[in-house]
Amino acid sequence: MGVGVLYYSERDALEDVMADPENLLFASKKDADERDKMLEYSEAVLMFLQREVPDLTDDMAEQVAMKIAENRHLFARAAKTPDVLYGESDDE
Repeated sequence: MGVGVLYYSERDALEDVMADPENLLFASKKDADERDKMLEYSEAVLMFLQREVPDLTDDMAEQVAMKIAENRHLFARAAKTPDVLYGESDDE
């Protein structure tokens, strides 16, 4: 019997990782690091939204921040070409 290594972002609660291992456990450190960067970006966007849009509920701010973080490469492209935001989302 061999030994395997799995990675996860410590920003994810361990209970969440264990509840959704298909999406939150990774075979490579690179993939886990990418998830960690996305969560870090989401946290920064969340703080921005909470500061700049005070009437936004916490739940809605979290959802919006996560969606922006998941699509951060699209938003980076949109800084030069806003029309890219009219297209289909990456997860459809």
